[in-house]
Amino acid sequence: QLQLVESGGGLVRPGGSLRLSCAASGGTFSNYAMAWFRQAPGKEREFVAAISQSGRTIDNGDSVKGRFTISRDNAMNSVYLQMNSLETEDTAVYYCAARVISRWSPLPRSGYDNWGQGTQVTVSS
Repeated sequence: QLQLVESGGGLVRPGGSLRLSCAASGGTFSNYAMAWFRQAPGKEREFVAAISQSGRTIDNGDSVKGRFTISRDNAMNSVYLQMNSLETEDTAVYYCAARVISRWSPLPRSGYDNWGQGTQVTVSS
């Protein structure tokens, strides 16, 4: 079971940027597809982005395309989410997630079974 710890959240003004980090331990990080999800108050959890084990395949949610970038560093056992052009609608708790998939499987948007505790991102003027 992979343990995940997010960091980098905070308060930012609309149009600003933040970079979230997620540090993994307790498993072979390079075996896991990684993803970011978010949940705003009163709303369902939303897929943000996912990245394959090698980092060569990326999937972005429609609401963040062109603004957010997911990346990973397998040597550092970490995954990142660079968030630019932030909007008030991006306010949410952001969660890092992981799951093992076959290297030949499509990158999933669901079924993740390892989760971090979340980090709050607030976009407000």
